[in-house]
Amino acid sequence: MGGMNISQVDGDEVVGYNRVGGHLGVAAILPLNNWDITLETVFNQKGAWEKQQYRDTINDYVYTGQYDLRLNYVEVPLMAHYTDRGWITAGAGVSWGRLVSFNETEHGGSVPPYSDTVSFNKNDFNILVDLQFRIYQRLKFNIRYAYSLAPIREREYKEFYTGDEWSRRQYNNLFTFRLVYIFNEALPPKRTRGE
Repeated sequence: MGGMNISQVDGDEVVGYNRVGGHLGVAAILPLNNWDITLETVFNQKGAWEKQQYRDTINDYVYTGQYDLRLNYVEVPLMAHYTDRGWITAGAGVSWGRLVSFNETEHGGSVPPYSDTVSFNKNDFNILVDLQFRIYQRLKFNIRYAYSLAPIREREYKEFYTGDEWSRRQYNNLFTFRLVYIFNEALPPKRTRGE
C-alpha cells in the first residue's frame, strides 16, 4: 500500500490540512467471510504547515507566523473490515505509532522551536475509520481518517502584545489517500445489470 496524507495538528494554533506527507506500508489480512482482520505496518508522515502571516520584530526576534512541523512515525494499525458484495469495504480500528524523527520550525527559523524545551510524546495512539473501493481486480483505492486518542504534546502559548498565556493539548488529525493491492484475494463475481 502507498499514498499520501494531508494532516494538521489540533491545538497548535494553525488551521487547515496543509501538511502533505507520505504513507507506505504492508499488511497481513485474515479473511472471515465478508469480514476480515487486518494488521498493518506503515511509515506515516504527519504534521502541520502554515505560510508567513505577518512580519514583526520583538526583542530582536523576527516573528512571521510561519510554521513547519514534520512528524515521522512507524505505525501498527489493527483494523476490522466488512466488504459489501466484494466492491466496497468499510473498516474501523486503532493504531499504535512510534515517533522516529521530527522537525519543528517556527517563524521561518528565526525563533527557537518549542520542541527545544518540550518534545513530542514518543507514542501516538489513534482511532481509524476507512473506506476502500475496488478499482480493478485486486487494486483498491482507500480513504482513511485518523485522530490521536491521547495528546502528542501539551504546549504553552504567550501573546507578546498582551502578555496573555494559555495551554493547549495537541493531537494528530489526518486523512490518508492510498492505493492498496491485495495478493491472493478471491475476486468477487462480475456484476450484471440490475445488481
